[in-house]
Amino acid sequence: METIRVKILSYRTPQRYAVRRTVQSAFQTIQQDYPEIELKIIDVTEVEEILKITPVFIYASLVVEDKLVCVGRFPKKEEVIGWLEAAILEKQKSAAA
Repeated sequence: METIRVKILSYRTPQRYAVRRTVQSAFQTIQQDYPEIELKIIDVTEVEEILKITPVFIYASLVVEDKLVCVGRFPKKEEVIGWLEAAILEKQKSAAA
């Protein structure tokens, strides 16, 4: 079973919980099409770790499969669906190669 890793980068802001719920909701929407995919959400809250990826650490940012896709704002569910599907297709393409 393949796993899509999503990191929520956020230092001491409750916004990360809303971002988490959006990611989970987006994953539930596409899970019917990709039942073999699992989702792993990782909260990154250490400033040093966040700064390795983006200079924005107060507002939530989102990383899907090591690709920074959203910085310092609240993503829409449709955007997250697109990012998750793109990551799934990339994994499938890599596995086929």
